[in-house]
Amino acid sequence: MKKVLIANRGEIAKRIIRTCHDMGMETVAIYSDADSDLPFVKEATYAFRIGEAPVNKSYLLTDAILEIAVNEGVDGIHPGYGFLSENAAFARAVIEKGLIFIGPDPDTIELMGDKIISRRTMIEAGVPVVPGSEEGTSTIEEAIRLAESMGYPVMLKASGGGGGIGMVRCENEQALAKSFGSTKARAKAYFGSEEVFVEKYIQNARHVEVQVFGDHHGNIVHLFERDCSIQRRHQKVVEESPSPFLSEHTKQKMYETALKAAAAVKYKNAGTIEFIVDEQENFYFLEMNTRLQVEHPVTEQITGLDLVKWQILVASGDKLPQSQSDIQQSGHAIEFRLYAEDPKNFLPSPGKIELFQWKDFPGVRVDSGYESQSTVTPFYDPMIAKCIIYGASREEAIDRADQFFTDLIIEGIKTNAPLFREIIKDPDFRKGNYSTSFLTEKTFIKQ
Repeated sequence: MKKVLIANRGEIAKRIIRTCHDMGMETVAIYSDADSDLPFVKEATYAFRIGEAPVNKSYLLTDAILEIAVNEGVDGIHPGYGFLSENAAFARAVIEKGLIFIGPDPDTIELMGDKIISRRTMIEAGVPVVPGSEEGTSTIEEAIRLAESMGYPVMLKASGGGGGIGMVRCENEQALAKSFGSTKARAKAYFGSEEVFVEKYIQNARHVEVQVFGDHHGNIVHLFERDCSIQRRHQKVVEESPSPFLSEHTKQKMYETALKAAAAVKYKNAGTIEFIVDEQENFYFLEMNTRLQVEHPVTEQITGLDLVKWQILVASGDKLPQSQSDIQQSGHAIEFRLYAEDPKNFLPSPGKIELFQWKDFPGVRVDSGYESQSTVTPFYDPMIAKCIIYGASREEAIDRADQFFTDLIIEGIKTNAPLFREIIKDPDFRKGNYSTSFLTEKTFIKQ
């Protein structure tokens, strides 16, 4: 490939542009009216307006994106994450135009994007799954019957969804009945199907995922785990690797299981196998993300690898750059997702960033889509930056993170930086003693 179009925006577009330029490739950015002054637009070799600010009038316009790609003579399209990244129809359309889709096969995206079908596939492959629906349901009566059979609490999920959208914990039948209609509506609005999935809720759970990579020659490797248990509203805000919770024995079992899951669908390119883990370190398959993850820099920091470069090489038909025995893990990395939001209620806080600066020192990496004088608009996810802190040990990484957020200056809008300062000081976090309910249990969160 000599020219790549990035079908995304902000931080991830900028991240992909950096690797493409390092590899000697030209890049084509697309931007909406709201993003015309952001750094990624300036850094791309070429940039084209795609439409108005709303996503359905810009970044989701498949035909317009493909028209630019063909007119500009690009070789491949990288979808980033979110937007069209797990849209099988878009991936097929890219391939039908004779272009390379920098991601997995469309059929795999489709297969793993459905919670029911992917669950069934994993069961057949011998991968442990959380007790839950064998089929999707659109009736409250069936949902109640399923919940009673597995016992409360349960989770309601959109069958075709992901990213925490439409997920609701239900403690009893009354809560289930109250949430069922709204979950169906959100499932329909976001994923085109009102089918929902009922799953047993694992108490005091950890959320741990394994990065996997496959090529077109039958090779599949893992790149270790990321602990993503610190979440707000089922969305990750802090991720780290290695997991401070899992024993080495459990990690090895998890890696083997992740490879088994990826092999079951003949997976190609970057993907993530997500697991829920109970207090006894029993782990269960949750879902597979068929794309590059937001938190991929955590893995890059502990392995020294460029995952976007790997994606491009694999999509071009190359074998994986390294075998499993060559991939080594060193040190500890923690990623903090810096959002333009009120840390007391997690509500978005868009506006102009008057000043955004931090001190660079060893172990600090900031992937940001914004800079001083940039405006965070209400049209997109309010993430400003990913602050990735690396250390030779977890203690060193935490201490460096403490220093980073002490020095960080961001003026003009509210952010969740104060939340990170509290998390870093928290004794349970420092001990690695936390679960997915960490933020809701802590008194420093005023909801």
